[in-house]
Amino acid sequence: MSSDEYNLRVRNRFYKGHGLGNDYLIFEKGEDCIVDGTAITKICDRWKGVGADGVVLLIDRDGPPFQLRMFNPDGSEFERSGNGLRILGSYLAGEGLVDKDPFEVSVGGDVISLEVMRQDSLGNYDVKVNMGTANLGNDAVHFDSRGLDDDGRLKLGDYGCFELNLVSMGNPHCVVFPNNWNPNLLEQIGPLLCEHESFRSGTNVQLARFVAEGVIEVLIWERGVGVTSASGTSACAVAVAAVQSSRANPGEFQIQMQGGSLQVSVDAEFGVTLRGPVQEVFQGRLTQGFLASIS
Repeated sequence: MSSDEYNLRVRNRFYKGHGLGNDYLIFEKGEDCIVDGTAITKICDRWKGVGADGVVLLIDRDGPPFQLRMFNPDGSEFERSGNGLRILGSYLAGEGLVDKDPFEVSVGGDVISLEVMRQDSLGNYDVKVNMGTANLGNDAVHFDSRGLDDDGRLKLGDYGCFELNLVSMGNPHCVVFPNNWNPNLLEQIGPLLCEHESFRSGTNVQLARFVAEGVIEVLIWERGVGVTSASGTSACAVAVAAVQSSRANPGEFQIQMQGGSLQVSVDAEFGVTLRGPVQEVFQGRLTQGFLASIS
């Protein structure tokens, strides 16, 4: 959903956490203020606002399942974020709304199971998400294959042709295992793939390479964000692509991103679980002056 198609009634109180540097703000539905896509962009601004990679709106705390909506820092609504879900899990645990038993949330039309494996008095959490079954191929990510060459690769200007591994984790991903690893390649082809006309809904982009058995290094260009230090659904998509392309067998993977590592498990039917750390950062309120400036 574009940033100009909704108005949200929210409580003027937020929680901020991060998973390996990928940070989200948690707001709850309420009557304190109304925000739209433009306001979310200003709230997520790292110099003039609170700063975040996105916003999770908790619609109803009387779950489970807990009803959610998720928004990019450009104000657009999106389907799912693994790190956003795990940060939401830490918030629910801190509020005493969940304990160590698995619980469910509903977002993007799907019901997802989470479990807070550990929490301490310093705001450190270990959260696991059952991400469900990945979908694969062109239709899963709304990709028009007519732009591919005879070898099934997509040409990206002077950068060459690339084999695309297409995975949906509830949101679209395009995983590339380049023949020659070049970290600069992400900023060259990331935006080209993300906004390529063949992806009717846009896509998240990952460059990946194996550095050891079961260990994959990943660079991420996130739709609506750009270069991202870590992403839960990206980590899942890379592990799935590795199995689907026969680069690895189903099992456990360590996905190494710029912000750190997440653990991903992929079974033979492409069922996926994601686990990793969350750090509580702070809680606060938006001032009336700031609210007036973004309304």
